[in-house]
Amino acid sequence: MKNSTNYLFVSLILSMFYFNPAMAQKVLVQTERGDIVLQLFSDKAPVSSKNFLRYVKEHRYDGAGFYRVVRLDNQPDKKVKIEVIQGGLGDDSTKTLSRIVHETTAITGLKHLDGTLSMARNGPGTAGSEFFICINNQPELDYGGKRNPDGQGFAAFGKVLSGMNIVKQIQQEQTGTGEKIQALTKPVKIIRMSVLK
Repeated sequence: MKNSTNYLFVSLILSMFYFNPAMAQKVLVQTERGDIVLQLFSDKAPVSSKNFLRYVKEHRYDGAGFYRVVRLDNQPDKKVKIEVIQGGLGDDSTKTLSRIVHETTAITGLKHLDGTLSMARNGPGTAGSEFFICINNQPELDYGGKRNPDGQGFAAFGKVLSGMNIVKQIQQEQTGTGEKIQALTKPVKIIRMSVLK
């Protein structure tokens, strides 16, 4: 009985020590098309996760949307093709926060797999409010990948837990032509984002 009690006590202490709620942080994304649940990897990508959570907690994404989709058929000038949907504040600069440092996949150990959540950017250190979700594995978005000329890849920081059917539905919606070939003709509204307890 004493050994059993000691074992339970030690197990409890160890679980308290090793379990960090931030490591399993989940976010509900309510869209016009349905719900998507995300899990953030705050332990592996703390900078990107903290930035995303701040936008969520301050309701900066509420009313924003998914506005860009990349399919194999709508990137004619790209030798390295990818499949993602992109969302965020778009052109609304009134809700943006400071840019964050670039957490490469070489630093975090994460990969751009099917359902991976990642920060959109231009140059390294320019990520802010915009994010994307991968459809199928996208190794060319990892550090050393050829999609971005600088070879730094993108900052993966989470994954889709449920709602990939919604992600794929959004990716197949109608886009424009010419320079707007990847822009949704009607962006999919993000009604609200909230942290799940």
